Amino acid sequence: MDVLENYTPFEKAKKMLSIQIAGEIVLSNDPGVVIQKWRSIFKIPQRKLAQELNIMPSVISDYESGRRKSPGVKFIKKLVTAMLEIDERRGGEIIKEYSSLFPEEKISDVILSMKEFEKPIPLKEFAKVIDGEIVVGEDIEKYIFGYTIIDSVRAIIELSPAELVKMYGLTTERALIFTNISHGRSPFIAIKVTNLRPGVVVFHEIDDLDNIGRRIAEVEKIPVIISKIKDVEVMIKRLKTLD
Repeated sequence: MDVLENYTPFEKAKKMLSIQIAGEIVLSNDPGVVIQKWRSIFKIPQRKLAQELNIMPSVISDYESGRRKSPGVKFIKKLVTAMLEIDERRGGEIIKEYSSLFPEEKISDVILSMKEFEKPIPLKEFAKVIDGEIVVGEDIEKYIFGYTIIDSVRAIIELSPAELVKMYGLTTERALIFTNISHGRSPFIAIKVTNLRPGVVVFHEIDDLDNIGRRIAEVEKIPVIISKIKDVEVMIKRLKTLD
């Protein structure tokens, strides 16, 4: 058995990430969708991944579309290893993002709920689930790969920039849902100090986005949704339907 305590943070993140990806593929009722999700997170074209595995691109395409049966354990291991090695050669951006996810008490108090989706969700569909109105970026066509619900006041006051990065989970293409806010500008403070841009920002408990918040969102090209759901627990239950 590997002793993870003896690994560097990067090696530990790589190992834990490989276990998570392989587990998701094995346990999924639609493994092709999970493969496509992770390939998208790593930003690896089918042809590039196929080249790494020394197979035809059509093999990857067939698995992702469901035309081929579920891949075997040996293939899954090779697939996961290939994605991680490609990322490592690029500088390990995704692996490094994962390395920031190891739990800390302070982070768990600020992040109310966090999840990665098994398959990407269209932005407009995501908005409907949380009873939301897209107030910035109405015409943007994009997909959301997960969400994080954040107590915005505590995040801004208590967390360092390095800790704020942990809001993004495994990918920035997610919804950052901010609660406990009085206007639309404060969450963008937390976003700007990380130098990362989420797929969409969701405001909870406000009726409208103020002019400064709207201007920041437009300049940064970040879609904004205002959710009409008043109870955070209700929102979490709604989001669980996207599993």
